[in-house]
Amino acid sequence: MPFTGRRFSTLMSSFSQPLLERFDTRIWVIAILYLFTAASFSLSLPFLALYLYQDRGISMTLVGIIILIGGVFSAVTHIMGGDISDRIGRRPILLVAIGIRVLMYSGMAILIGVSAPIWAIALTYIVGQSVGMMARPVLSAMVVDLVPRNRLIETYGFLRVALNLGWAVGPAIGGYLATFLPYGWLFAVAASVAILGFLIVLLFLRESFPKITKKIKSLSILSVVSDKTFLAFTGLSFLVILVAGQMMSTLSIFTVDRMGFSTAQYGLLLTVNGLVVILFQYPVARKVSGMVKSRVLIVGSLFYAIGYLLFGWIGSFALAISAMVILTVGEITFSPVALSVVGELSPEKHRGRYMGFYELSHTLGLTVGPLLGGLLLDFFLTDSRPIWGII
Repeated sequence: MPFTGRRFSTLMSSFSQPLLERFDTRIWVIAILYLFTAASFSLSLPFLALYLYQDRGISMTLVGIIILIGGVFSAVTHIMGGDISDRIGRRPILLVAIGIRVLMYSGMAILIGVSAPIWAIALTYIVGQSVGMMARPVLSAMVVDLVPRNRLIETYGFLRVALNLGWAVGPAIGGYLATFLPYGWLFAVAASVAILGFLIVLLFLRESFPKITKKIKSLSILSVVSDKTFLAFTGLSFLVILVAGQMMSTLSIFTVDRMGFSTAQYGLLLTVNGLVVILFQYPVARKVSGMVKSRVLIVGSLFYAIGYLLFGWIGSFALAISAMVILTVGEITFSPVALSVVGELSPEKHRGRYMGFYELSHTLGLTVGPLLGGLLLDFFLTDSRPIWGII
């Protein structure tokens, strides 16, 4: 059946019920937290690859290796953060993770400002990013604590709107600032925004997991590997996220260095990604909630693949925007459904652990992806089509 104006009106009428009444107050607090953490991340770290490559002259392969090392350590802290939150609660882990992220941004601002050695910048990024990423599985587990399973897709869709509000604002600010300020200032602004996120958790976010398990076997953190269904799902998700991970470094170098776009235009591409999610993520999430999840995930994966493949044939900024819109359709289709599947597969007492293990595959995909992209950029110097075809 064609998607008529009448069907669109019916879909959008789902917003008639006030959103304040649809979600627990803590979901709203989490949404605001997502906004600030995404804004601080996206106005600074996507431009780190440009700084290292253009200003410091290191190869994209080395940039990819730095991101990969950060991802490997983040994978470990994901599991640790999720598992520990099942023992002592979600809130303490969030405070530690976001606090470390504030210190990382502040340190990066100083180190870049004084042109510190590459190893110092890389070490600060790896340590800060690794510990800071503990917040991801904890927030995802907190959602499962608070929301009935039949509303997980809708809730994750709603939270991704808030997340991408931050993604829409952050790159636009970062790209604009980078046109007339040193890169260190981007991290100074990011630190200020991250402080707001820390205060939100400290002052407004109540604990969601009161049933604390004090005694857990030391090796129980790895017990998720015995869940073959969950393990297979995380493996398949890794392959999809491997493709999605090109946005943070490979795409920035490709668009600015190969295509000749400005940093502001690259920032605008990320903003387009965020705006599409803001406008369509929540209605799409509600629409697909009643569909077969495996089919929805396949469709989302295909849109991801087509969108990135098109970057090999773009000849203008307008076509780049079109490719970004297509891959973003894949994102808004795949992401909330994938998280809801993890929530449904996870036992009540081990939600943090399962979310941590899933975020392991997510983070490894986001870090192995840039390494793969960096190798391809260094190997295919004249023809970009094989890069995106392989990806």
